[in-house]
Amino acid sequence: MNAPTTIEPLKPKDFASDQEVRWCPGCGDYAILKGVQRALADIGARPENTVFISGIGCSSRFPYYMSTYGFHTIHGRAPAIATGVKLANPELDVWIVTGDGDGLSIGGNHLLHVLRRNVDVQILLFNNEIYGLTKGQYSPTSRLGTRSPSTPGGSVDLPLSPAQFALGANARFVARGIDTQQKELLEVLKQAHAHTGASFVEIFQNCIVYNDGVFDDFTERAVADDHQIHVRHGKPLVFGKDGGKGLRLSPSRLELEVVTLGEGGVDEADLLLHDETSKPLAVMLAAMQPPSLPVALGVIYRVQENTYEHAIQDQIAAATAKAPSKDLNALLRRGATWTV
Repeated sequence: MNAPTTIEPLKPKDFASDQEVRWCPGCGDYAILKGVQRALADIGARPENTVFISGIGCSSRFPYYMSTYGFHTIHGRAPAIATGVKLANPELDVWIVTGDGDGLSIGGNHLLHVLRRNVDVQILLFNNEIYGLTKGQYSPTSRLGTRSPSTPGGSVDLPLSPAQFALGANARFVARGIDTQQKELLEVLKQAHAHTGASFVEIFQNCIVYNDGVFDDFTERAVADDHQIHVRHGKPLVFGKDGGKGLRLSPSRLELEVVTLGEGGVDEADLLLHDETSKPLAVMLAAMQPPSLPVALGVIYRVQENTYEHAIQDQIAAATAKAPSKDLNALLRRGATWTV
């Protein structure tokens, strides 16, 4: 007689592979790796049901370091491979790991389609505003004036905002985190996993070698309180030291503005409440930049809709119900045949 066995809860270390982690010392990818491993343990994930799929770049080494299934694919094509995996086995828990170069340059087309189709995958885009693996060329998110081997005179390209791109591609879940903010990042990862459909998470990640300190204008401790806002559904858009500042809709223009609580009769009732189901608000939040406005972190936008793989399954079921079962051998031998 078979005795029942109890599945023991896994710890973060159980999701770490035996491979040597080979990122530059001090790279933000280490913190993200630890955050993902902690998130998987917290949600009760099983390695045999979990898949990490990546493209090309520093971030794309991720599958090697996870004790799960993994697939290190080709440049920019991770979303296409992940879509195939999810369609073939919808029960798998599929994560896509990409970077600002891999996901938004050669992979921009594939990223767009996995978002608009709403394939049930988690997409982690590591944004360090540079190509790190190929030694520091400017990327689609690099700021104007960025000096690099490919732009020695300074980049003249208008940078792309990953969160705004995702919203424009009709993503149903868009969030942001910072590599070093482990508590907040962990919560974002868990919420992304809980969402059914394509979850897009932009993670600000420091490249210590080729673009060190590019996010200091809002991540440094001295400015973080005034240049970050952690949004929470149904809560007032408050930030600043001791929650002394907030966001409201400008009475004269259709845009967000910063106000100081207690000045000019402004109190918390005058502030906007975060509504993660409002796309117009999400677009405005994603566009905010310091120093005039804080960077929005947390779940910026979330709505629930039918997923791509479920729609495909429903379509197959409907077609199957209309037609009687067929003999495959008879179908193959139907019509003109030849004997060789």
